[in-house]
Amino acid sequence: MIQQKSESRAMVRVILNLAWPTMLEQMSQSAVQYIDTAMVGALGTQATAAVGATSTVGWLVNSSITAFGVGFLAIISRACGAQDTRMAQRAAAQAVLAVLAIGTFFTVLPTALSGVIPVWMRVEPHILPTASRYFLVLYLPMLPRTASMIFGIALRAAGDTRTPMKVGLWVNCVNVVLNFLLIYPTRTATLLGRAFTVPGAGMGVVGAAAASAISFTWGGIRITQALWRHPVISPKGERLRPDPAILRPCLRIALPNMFQRFGTSLGYVVFAAMINSLGEVATAAHTIANTVESAFYIPGYGMQTAAATLTGNAYGAGDQRRMKTLAKMFIPVEICLMCVTGGALLISAPLLMGIFSDSQAVITLGAKVLRMVAVSEPLYGVSIIVEGIMMGVGRTKTPFVYNVVGMWCVRIVGTFFCVRVMGLGLAAAWGCMIAHNVLLFALYLLTFARGKWNPLAEEAAAPIE
Repeated sequence: MIQQKSESRAMVRVILNLAWPTMLEQMSQSAVQYIDTAMVGALGTQATAAVGATSTVGWLVNSSITAFGVGFLAIISRACGAQDTRMAQRAAAQAVLAVLAIGTFFTVLPTALSGVIPVWMRVEPHILPTASRYFLVLYLPMLPRTASMIFGIALRAAGDTRTPMKVGLWVNCVNVVLNFLLIYPTRTATLLGRAFTVPGAGMGVVGAAAASAISFTWGGIRITQALWRHPVISPKGERLRPDPAILRPCLRIALPNMFQRFGTSLGYVVFAAMINSLGEVATAAHTIANTVESAFYIPGYGMQTAAATLTGNAYGAGDQRRMKTLAKMFIPVEICLMCVTGGALLISAPLLMGIFSDSQAVITLGAKVLRMVAVSEPLYGVSIIVEGIMMGVGRTKTPFVYNVVGMWCVRIVGTFFCVRVMGLGLAAAWGCMIAHNVLLFALYLLTFARGKWNPLAEEAAAPIE
C-alpha cells in the first residue's frame, strides 16, 4: 500500500511536470488573445467583428495542421517509451517534410481565397474589405506557423514541453509589443506624471494581423532551431525523403484526426456564419465570448498533452499496468481543475466581457452565454482527457466519429432549427453547443468504462492461435 501511494505521488509529479509548461504556454496565448481583442475592440465594434468574422476559418486551417502532428505525437511518444531513438529521429525527419508540404499548401490556398472567404462567412458588406485584408496578412506566414505547430507537438511527444513553452512566451511578447506599435497612430502617453511620445504606424486591424504574422514567423524559426538541437529526436543527418515505414502508420493515425478536425472546424465555420447572420452585436459578443472561454480550457488541454505523451510512452514500453494507472489518475484531476475554471467563468463573465467591449448590449449577451457554458466545463474536461489518451495510443477513428456526429447532428442542425426556423438568438445557438459537449461526455465516458481505448488490454485478451 505504501509503495502504491509512493508510485502514485511520483506519477502525479510526472504528470504535472509535463502539463504545467503547456498550461503556461496556453495561458500566455490566451492572455495575448485577450490583449489583441481588447486592442482591436478599442477601435470599435466593427473592428472586432471584422477580426472575429473569419476566426473560425483559422480554426479550420490550424486544426487540420495539428491533426498531422497527432500522427507524429503517437509515433514519437511510442518510440521514446520503447527507447528507440533511431525511430524517433526518423519520425522527426518526416515531420520536417510534412511541414514543408502542408505549410506551402496552407499558404497558397487561404491567401488566394482571402477576398471571398469573408463573403462566404456572411460578413456584413461594410466590414468586408477590412476582414479580407486582415485575413490575407495573417495567413501569409503559414510555413513558419506550421513549423511551430508540428515541431512543437514533436518536442512535447519526446517529453520536452518547456521548449515550446519558452518559444511561445517570446512569440506572445513580440506580438504584444508590435500590436502597440502597429495598430495605433503615433500618440502622447502619460506615465508617472510625465508625457512622452509613443510611435505608431496607425494600421488598425491590419496592424494587428501584421504583428501576429511577424511574431509567428519568429516563433517558427526558433522552434525549428530547437528541434534541430534536441538530443533525442533531432532530424540532423537524416535524409529528407519520404519514409513509408513512418508515413503509413502516421497517416493511419493522422487522417482520422484530420477528418475529425476538418469536419468539426467546418462545423464551426457554418456555426459562425449562422451567428454572423444575427447581426453585428451577436457577432461581436460571440467573438469576445469565444476568446474569454478559451482561457478556461487551458487546464483541460494542458492535461491532454500530458495524457497523450505518457500513455504513448507506456504503450511503447508495453506497460499495461502503467497505462491503466495513468488513465484512472487523469480523469479525477481533470474534473477538479475544470470545476474550478468553470466556477471562475460563471462568476467573472460580465467583468471579462467588459474588458473587451464598451457596448452594454455586447457585454450582457456575451456574459449570458458564458455563464451557460460554464456549467458544462467539467463534462467537457472528461472528453478532452479520454480523447488525449486515445491520441497517445493511436486510436483516432472513434474520436473522429464522435466529434463529427456531435458537431453536425447536434450543434449545426440544432442551431439551424433555433436560429433560422425558430428565429431565436445567440443564447439558443450556444445552448446547442452545450448539448454537443454533453453528448461527447457521455460517449467518451462509455468508451473509457468499456476499456475500448486500451490496445494492450485487447491484445492480452485476444486468443492465442
